Amino acid sequence: MSLGAHLQELKKKHAHLSAKVEEEQRSPGVDELAIRELKKEKLRLKEEISRLAN
Repeated sequence: MSLGAHLQELKKKHAHLSAKVEEEQRSPGVDELAIRELKKEKLRLKEEISRLAN
């Protein structure tokens, strides 16, 4: 897999997690622990994207 394709895949995963976080925050009976874990994964992806893009 080329670097560009890998970055694109990471960006898709990041966007998916972002949508999932928003969905979880809107749902009744919000699970804060689950949201925190999703945000950690989202941040990890963002850092990896940034590292690979430079």
